[in-house]
Amino acid sequence: MPFIPLKPIPLKNRISMIFIKYGQIDVKDGAFVIIDKTGERKHIPVGSVACLMLEPGTRVSHAAIKLASQVGTLLVWVGEAGVRLYASGQPGGARSDKLLYQAKLALDDDLRLKVVRKMYEIRFGEPAPERRSVQQLRGIEGARVRALYKLMAQQHSITWNGRNYDVTNWDKGDVINRCISAANACLYGITEAAVLAAGYAPAVGFIHTGKPLSFVYDIADVYKFDTVVPVAFKVAASSPANPDKAVRLACRDSFRETKILKKIIPMIEDVLSAGGINVPPPPEESIPPAIPLPENIGDEGHRS
Repeated sequence: MPFIPLKPIPLKNRISMIFIKYGQIDVKDGAFVIIDKTGERKHIPVGSVACLMLEPGTRVSHAAIKLASQVGTLLVWVGEAGVRLYASGQPGGARSDKLLYQAKLALDDDLRLKVVRKMYEIRFGEPAPERRSVQQLRGIEGARVRALYKLMAQQHSITWNGRNYDVTNWDKGDVINRCISAANACLYGITEAAVLAAGYAPAVGFIHTGKPLSFVYDIADVYKFDTVVPVAFKVAASSPANPDKAVRLACRDSFRETKILKKIIPMIEDVLSAGGINVPPPPEESIPPAIPLPENIGDEGHRS
Protein backbone atom coordinates (compact mmCIF):
# COMPACT_ATOMS: atom_id res chain seq x y z
CA MET A 1 0.00 0.00 0.00
CA PRO A 2 1.49 3.40 -0.94
CA PHE A 3 2.34 5.83 1.86
CA ILE A 4 -0.24 8.61 2.18
CA PRO A 5 1.15 11.62 4.08
CA LEU A 6 -1.00 13.18 6.77
CA LYS A 7 -2.40 16.60 5.93
CA PRO A 8 -2.94 18.98 8.85
CA ILE A 9 -6.39 20.48 9.23
CA PRO A 10 -6.27 24.32 9.23
CA LEU A 11 -6.40 25.71 12.75
CA LYS A 12 -9.62 27.62 12.11
CA ASN A 13 -11.46 24.32 11.54
CA ARG A 14 -10.33 22.69 14.80
CA ILE A 15 -11.74 22.49 18.28
CA SER A 16 -9.72 24.50 20.78
CA MET A 17 -8.25 22.11 23.34
CA ILE A 18 -8.53 18.90 25.32
CA PHE A 19 -7.16 18.35 28.85
CA ILE A 20 -5.65 14.94 29.61
CA LYS A 21 -4.50 13.55 32.97
CA TYR A 22 -3.60 10.22 34.60
CA GLY A 23 -2.98 8.08 31.56
CA GLN A 24 -0.51 6.83 28.97
CA ILE A 25 -0.88 8.54 25.58
CA ASP A 26 0.09 6.26 22.73
CA VAL A 27 -0.75 5.24 19.17
CA LYS A 28 -2.62 1.93 18.87
CA ASP A 29 -3.84 0.55 15.56
CA GLY A 30 -3.08 3.91 13.97
CA ALA A 31 -5.24 5.83 16.46
CA PHE A 32 -4.15 8.41 19.02
CA VAL A 33 -5.40 7.02 22.34
CA ILE A 34 -5.12 7.51 26.09
CA ILE A 35 -4.87 4.33 28.14
CA ASP A 36 -5.82 4.39 31.82
CA LYS A 37 -4.51 2.13 34.58
CA THR A 38 -7.14 -0.53 33.81
CA GLY A 39 -6.01 -0.71 30.18
CA GLU A 40 -9.12 0.97 28.81
CA ARG A 41 -8.56 3.01 25.69
CA LYS A 42 -10.14 6.33 24.80
CA HIS A 43 -9.66 7.69 21.31
CA ILE A 44 -8.51 11.31 20.97
CA PRO A 45 -9.16 13.02 17.60
CA VAL A 46 -5.70 14.56 17.66
CA GLY A 47 -5.79 16.00 14.14
CA SER A 48 -8.88 18.08 14.82
CA VAL A 49 -7.62 19.65 18.06
CA ALA A 50 -5.54 22.85 18.27
CA CYS A 51 -3.68 21.78 21.41
CA LEU A 52 -3.64 19.06 24.04
CA MET A 53 -3.10 20.18 27.64
CA LEU A 54 -1.20 17.45 29.49
CA GLU A 55 -1.72 17.54 33.25
CA PRO A 56 0.29 15.69 35.96
CA GLY A 57 0.11 11.92 35.75
CA THR A 58 0.36 11.88 31.94
CA ARG A 59 3.00 9.97 30.00
CA VAL A 60 3.46 10.26 26.24
CA SER A 61 5.04 7.77 23.88
CA HIS A 62 7.41 8.63 21.06
CA ALA A 63 4.82 7.45 18.52
CA ALA A 64 2.22 9.82 19.98
CA ILE A 65 4.61 12.78 19.84
CA LYS A 66 5.42 11.97 16.24
CA LEU A 67 1.75 11.75 15.24
CA ALA A 68 0.87 15.01 17.00
CA SER A 69 3.73 16.72 15.17
CA GLN A 70 2.63 15.35 11.80
CA VAL A 71 -0.91 16.65 12.17
CA GLY A 72 0.17 19.99 13.66
CA THR A 73 -1.29 19.61 17.16
CA LEU A 74 0.51 21.43 19.96
CA LEU A 75 1.23 19.49 23.16
CA VAL A 76 1.39 21.67 26.27
CA TRP A 77 2.57 20.33 29.63
CA VAL A 78 0.65 22.12 32.37
CA GLY A 79 0.21 21.94 36.14
CA GLU A 80 -2.80 20.65 38.00
CA ALA A 81 -5.97 22.18 36.51
CA GLY A 82 -3.86 23.93 33.91
CA VAL A 83 -2.85 26.81 36.16
CA ARG A 84 0.83 26.59 35.20
CA LEU A 85 2.53 26.11 31.84
CA TYR A 86 5.73 24.09 32.06
CA ALA A 87 6.69 23.33 28.47
CA SER A 88 5.32 22.76 25.00
CA GLY A 89 6.14 20.63 22.00
CA GLN A 90 6.33 22.57 18.74
CA PRO A 91 3.94 21.05 16.16
CA GLY A 92 5.48 22.74 13.15
CA GLY A 93 8.20 25.32 12.88
CA ALA A 94 8.75 28.99 12.16
CA ARG A 95 9.16 29.68 8.44
CA SER A 96 12.40 31.49 7.70
CA ASP A 97 10.70 34.26 5.72
CA LYS A 98 8.08 34.85 8.44
CA LEU A 99 10.74 34.68 11.17
CA LEU A 100 12.96 37.27 9.44
CA TYR A 101 9.92 39.49 8.87
CA GLN A 102 8.91 39.25 12.54
CA ALA A 103 12.48 39.87 13.72
CA LYS A 104 12.88 42.94 11.50
CA LEU A 105 9.68 44.43 12.89
CA ALA A 106 10.76 43.72 16.48
CA LEU A 107 14.31 45.08 16.11
CA ASP A 108 13.43 48.39 14.44
CA ASP A 109 12.14 50.85 17.07
CA ASP A 110 9.84 52.71 14.66
CA LEU A 111 8.35 49.52 13.20
CA ARG A 112 7.94 47.99 16.64
CA LEU A 113 6.05 51.05 17.84
CA LYS A 114 3.66 50.77 14.87
CA VAL A 115 2.92 47.15 15.73
CA VAL A 116 2.37 47.97 19.41
CA ARG A 117 0.03 50.83 18.47
CA LYS A 118 -2.00 48.44 16.32
CA MET A 119 -2.28 45.96 19.20
CA TYR A 120 -3.51 48.79 21.44
CA GLU A 121 -6.07 49.88 18.82
CA ILE A 122 -7.50 46.37 18.39
CA ARG A 123 -7.54 45.71 22.12
CA PHE A 124 -9.27 48.91 23.22
CA GLY A 125 -11.23 49.77 20.07
CA GLU A 126 -9.61 53.18 19.60
CA PRO A 127 -6.30 54.54 18.24
CA ALA A 128 -3.42 54.71 20.68
CA PRO A 129 -2.52 58.19 21.97
CA GLU A 130 -0.15 60.05 19.67
CA ARG A 131 3.52 60.68 20.41
CA ARG A 132 3.83 57.93 23.00
CA SER A 133 6.68 55.45 23.32
CA VAL A 134 6.19 51.72 23.78
CA GLN A 135 6.97 52.13 27.48
CA GLN A 136 4.40 54.91 27.83
CA LEU A 137 1.77 52.84 26.02
CA ARG A 138 2.49 49.95 28.39
CA GLY A 139 1.84 52.26 31.32
CA ILE A 140 -1.47 53.48 29.84
CA GLU A 141 -2.45 49.90 29.03
CA GLY A 142 -1.64 48.76 32.59
CA ALA A 143 -3.82 51.47 34.10
CA ARG A 144 -6.75 50.56 31.85
CA VAL A 145 -6.36 46.86 32.63
CA ARG A 146 -6.38 47.49 36.39
CA ALA A 147 -9.53 49.56 35.97
CA LEU A 148 -11.18 46.76 33.95
CA TYR A 149 -10.36 44.19 36.63
CA LYS A 150 -11.87 46.45 39.28
CA LEU A 151 -14.99 47.09 37.21
CA MET A 152 -15.57 43.37 36.56
CA ALA A 153 -15.15 42.61 40.25
CA GLN A 154 -17.82 45.20 41.07
CA GLN A 155 -20.17 43.81 38.41
CA HIS A 156 -19.88 40.29 39.85
CA SER A 157 -19.83 41.36 43.53
CA ILE A 158 -16.35 39.90 44.05
CA THR A 159 -13.81 41.25 46.51
CA TRP A 160 -10.84 42.37 44.43
CA ASN A 161 -7.41 42.88 45.96
CA GLY A 162 -5.47 43.04 42.72
CA ARG A 163 -3.84 40.49 40.48
CA ASN A 164 -1.85 38.54 43.07
CA TYR A 165 -0.74 34.92 43.11
CA ASP A 166 2.10 32.79 44.43
CA VAL A 167 3.66 30.66 41.69
CA THR A 168 4.99 28.25 44.32
CA ASN A 169 1.61 27.74 45.99
CA TRP A 170 -1.39 28.24 43.74
CA ASP A 171 -3.91 27.03 46.32
CA LYS A 172 -2.85 29.89 48.56
CA GLY A 173 -4.40 32.44 46.19
CA ASP A 174 -8.01 33.60 46.33
CA VAL A 175 -10.58 32.01 44.04
CA ILE A 176 -10.73 34.80 41.48
CA ASN A 177 -6.96 34.87 40.96
CA ARG A 178 -6.91 31.08 40.56
CA CYS A 179 -9.72 31.33 38.02
CA ILE A 180 -7.91 34.03 36.04
CA SER A 181 -4.68 32.01 36.03
CA ALA A 182 -6.47 28.88 34.78
CA ALA A 183 -8.29 30.90 32.12
CA ASN A 184 -5.08 32.54 30.94
CA ALA A 185 -3.39 29.15 30.60
CA CYS A 186 -6.18 28.03 28.27
CA LEU A 187 -5.84 31.16 26.14
CA TYR A 188 -2.04 30.90 26.00
CA GLY A 189 -2.26 27.31 24.79
CA ILE A 190 -4.45 28.01 21.76
CA THR A 191 -2.62 31.27 21.03
CA GLU A 192 0.74 29.51 20.90
CA ALA A 193 -0.75 26.92 18.56
CA ALA A 194 -1.97 29.75 16.31
CA VAL A 195 1.39 31.58 16.34
CA LEU A 196 3.21 28.40 15.33
CA ALA A 197 0.60 27.52 12.70
CA ALA A 198 1.04 30.97 11.16
CA GLY A 199 4.79 30.38 10.89
CA TYR A 200 6.02 32.83 13.52
CA ALA A 201 8.24 32.54 16.61
CA PRO A 202 6.56 32.59 20.05
CA ALA A 203 9.62 34.18 21.69
CA VAL A 204 9.94 37.29 19.48
CA GLY A 205 7.57 39.74 21.15
CA PHE A 206 6.86 43.45 20.84
CA ILE A 207 5.39 44.43 24.21
CA HIS A 208 6.59 41.40 26.17
CA THR A 209 10.26 40.49 25.71
CA GLY A 210 12.81 38.05 27.10
CA LYS A 211 10.43 35.12 27.56
CA PRO A 212 9.88 31.95 25.50
CA LEU A 213 6.24 32.98 24.91
CA SER A 214 6.61 36.76 24.60
CA PHE A 215 4.71 37.02 21.29
CA VAL A 216 2.07 34.61 22.60
CA TYR A 217 1.44 36.95 25.55
CA ASP A 218 1.26 39.93 23.16
CA ILE A 219 -1.41 38.30 21.01
CA ALA A 220 -3.33 36.73 23.90
CA ASP A 221 -3.59 40.09 25.67
CA VAL A 222 -5.49 41.50 22.69
CA TYR A 223 -8.30 38.97 23.28
CA LYS A 224 -8.02 38.41 27.02
CA PHE A 225 -10.75 40.78 28.19
CA ASP A 226 -13.10 39.74 25.38
CA THR A 227 -12.82 36.04 26.19
CA VAL A 228 -11.26 34.43 29.24
CA VAL A 229 -11.25 37.18 31.88
CA PRO A 230 -15.06 37.63 31.86
CA VAL A 231 -15.35 33.84 32.02
CA ALA A 232 -13.07 33.73 35.06
CA PHE A 233 -15.11 36.34 36.93
CA LYS A 234 -18.40 34.66 36.03
CA VAL A 235 -17.17 31.30 37.29
CA ALA A 236 -15.69 32.77 40.47
CA ALA A 237 -18.98 34.52 41.24
CA SER A 238 -20.86 31.21 41.07
CA SER A 239 -18.65 29.69 43.83
CA PRO A 240 -18.19 26.27 42.19
CA ALA A 241 -16.75 23.35 44.14
CA ASN A 242 -13.93 22.96 41.61
CA PRO A 243 -13.27 26.44 40.14
CA ASP A 244 -10.24 25.44 38.06
CA LYS A 245 -12.16 22.74 36.18
CA ALA A 246 -15.21 24.96 35.81
CA VAL A 247 -13.05 27.68 34.25
CA ARG A 248 -11.49 25.27 31.76
CA LEU A 249 -14.86 24.01 30.60
CA ALA A 250 -16.26 27.53 30.39
CA CYS A 251 -13.23 28.72 28.38
CA ARG A 252 -13.64 25.82 25.96
CA ASP A 253 -17.28 26.78 25.44
CA SER A 254 -16.35 30.45 25.04
CA PHE A 255 -13.71 29.63 22.42
CA ARG A 256 -16.31 27.64 20.48
CA GLU A 257 -18.96 30.35 20.69
CA THR A 258 -16.64 33.21 19.73
CA LYS A 259 -14.93 31.14 17.00
CA ILE A 260 -11.64 32.54 18.25
CA LEU A 261 -9.50 30.06 16.28
CA LYS A 262 -10.82 31.64 13.06
CA LYS A 263 -9.74 35.08 14.26
CA ILE A 264 -6.28 34.68 15.76
CA ILE A 265 -4.15 34.06 12.66
CA PRO A 266 -5.77 36.86 10.58
CA MET A 267 -5.32 39.17 13.58
CA ILE A 268 -1.63 38.25 13.84
CA GLU A 269 -1.15 39.14 10.18
CA ASP A 270 -3.13 42.38 10.63
CA VAL A 271 -1.04 43.43 13.63
CA LEU A 272 2.28 42.76 11.91
CA SER A 273 1.19 44.45 8.67
CA ALA A 274 0.91 47.70 10.65
CA GLY A 275 4.69 47.93 10.32
CA GLY A 276 4.19 48.70 6.64
CA ILE A 277 6.86 46.36 5.29
CA ASN A 278 6.59 43.18 3.24
CA VAL A 279 7.82 39.69 4.02
CA PRO A 280 11.41 39.73 2.70
CA PRO A 281 12.17 37.61 -0.38
CA PRO A 282 15.02 35.07 -0.12
CA PRO A 283 18.48 36.33 -1.14
CA GLU A 284 19.36 35.67 -4.78
CA GLU A 285 22.34 33.54 -3.79
CA SER A 286 20.31 31.30 -1.49
CA ILE A 287 19.86 27.65 -2.43
CA PRO A 288 16.25 26.43 -2.82
CA PRO A 289 15.23 23.03 -1.39
CA ALA A 290 16.49 20.12 -3.47
CA ILE A 291 13.09 18.48 -3.18
CA PRO A 292 10.26 21.06 -3.25
CA LEU A 293 7.71 20.63 -0.50
CA PRO A 294 4.28 19.39 -1.60
CA GLU A 295 1.29 21.69 -1.35
CA ASN A 296 -0.11 21.63 2.18
CA ILE A 297 -3.76 22.14 3.08
CA GLY A 298 -2.79 23.13 6.63
CA ASP A 299 -1.62 26.51 7.87
CA GLU A 300 1.61 28.11 6.64
CA GLY A 301 3.64 27.07 9.67
CA HIS A 302 2.64 23.40 9.56
CA ARG A 303 5.22 20.92 8.39
CA SER A 304 4.24 18.98 5.30
